[in-house]
Amino acid sequence: MGPLTLITFLPVVGAVIVVLLPRNNPWLVRWTSLVVTLIVLIIALSLYPAFNQSMAGINQEGSFQFVEKHAWIPVFNINYFVGIDGLSFPMILLTALLCFLCIPASFGIKKGIKGYFAMFLLLETGMMGTFAALDFFLFYVFWEIMLLPMYFLIGIWGGPRRIYAAIKFFLYTLVGSVIMLVVMLILYFNTSDPVTGAHTFNMLAMMNQANQGGIMSLNTVRVLMFFGLFIGFAIKVPAFPFHTWLPDAHVEAPTAISVILAGVLLKMGTYGMLRIMYPILPDATVSFAWFIALIGMINIIYGALCALAQTDLKKMVAYSSISHMGYVMLGMASFTAAGMQGAVFQMFNHGTVTAMLFLLVGVIYDRAHHRQINGFGGLANVMPRYLGITMLAFFAGMGLPGLSGFISEAMVFIGAFQVYRVYTIIAIFGIILTAGYLLWTLQRVFFGETNPKYADIKDINGRELFTLIPLGIIVIFLGIWPHPILNLMNSSMSYLGEIMRAVTPL
Repeated sequence: MGPLTLITFLPVVGAVIVVLLPRNNPWLVRWTSLVVTLIVLIIALSLYPAFNQSMAGINQEGSFQFVEKHAWIPVFNINYFVGIDGLSFPMILLTALLCFLCIPASFGIKKGIKGYFAMFLLLETGMMGTFAALDFFLFYVFWEIMLLPMYFLIGIWGGPRRIYAAIKFFLYTLVGSVIMLVVMLILYFNTSDPVTGAHTFNMLAMMNQANQGGIMSLNTVRVLMFFGLFIGFAIKVPAFPFHTWLPDAHVEAPTAISVILAGVLLKMGTYGMLRIMYPILPDATVSFAWFIALIGMINIIYGALCALAQTDLKKMVAYSSISHMGYVMLGMASFTAAGMQGAVFQMFNHGTVTAMLFLLVGVIYDRAHHRQINGFGGLANVMPRYLGITMLAFFAGMGLPGLSGFISEAMVFIGAFQVYRVYTIIAIFGIILTAGYLLWTLQRVFFGETNPKYADIKDINGRELFTLIPLGIIVIFLGIWPHPILNLMNSSMSYLGEIMRAVTPL
């Protein structure tokens, strides 16, 4: 059993163990879940020194590492086929880290403890499997596995409007999944295995244009398939105008689930575009790259303006996620080395920064039992440690030089400006808007006269610091020395950019 299988299915084993544990010992359930996610994190980190950072072929089986391939459903040529490269490995590391930190952040869950942690571990399996899968059928199975745990985690353990938010999330994601399923079947029936000649779900075979035949030769079909995949992945990003499920889901979800939702699940949309849409339909993607860049620019400005208008702290952070995912789309649409690497680095950085922001919202909500920005005031006088960490997270969200967000956003702008100058110039104003809503929030929550209701509020505690300090260290470290992550993705993303630049548009 290889390491990718271990990190994918160990959480399922943990979920089974959690279900079998005695109901009257909630701390045993919590610590068992923590140990399982810790083991997954250790295995994921152990892959780093063994990972060959110079391997570049993103559409060649020999370029993927830690590959495992076994026949699963031979009659339909469906395989258990997993492996990672410079695109998926950073996402594996991010998922393992955030899942581990979200377990202690969930220690405050009081009802249905066994069910909550079992669902959380099942969710981790879905996320890990999605990033590792190289068979489209397997990818789709893991993609759908994520849907059910998230639905229940929001619908059972969420806020007052949790049922509405959960159903909205489920329906939006299901629509995208159905469209993706149609495209997947078209690809299956029009792609031949280079060895046997049979239909295949092998994504690497699909990426080789010589293996595509039948209706795949029709430009109209390729355009329709491109938009089918784009909609399926854009809903998950979420890209304008498919974004409306996100604020509701974030506001109603428990703190740890908001962290996973923004830190990992949103990245699966842009990951799916880069892993599937780009190399399988490169000609259609190149033809409509301007459209991806346009949506990215709209996301940046629209998300920032919406965040500026919010009075709920959690909803403000939710809209900031929409804005920051726009940088990813803008960079990946450029096909330049800087833009592509900046986009994936932004996926990683946004995962750590937005995780800090949602955890910080959870800290204040646990004490005040509300999230109204204008309902606080003067918290700096009574919560100095909380202020310090919040300032770090806010400055990272602004892309302040010396912090990780600055590097990725600068790379996106450098890469995108070479191709989409107008879009990039407009998008740069998103930085000003981001500074506006974050600094205005900081001023209203922390400075001025202390609200008498919170004169005795307790500062951040040790458990909360445990979840936040590692993220803060990563934000600072990667802002000064980004190479540990950039080196992982450099070869793969540069190679993918070269492929896209060499493609003739439809």
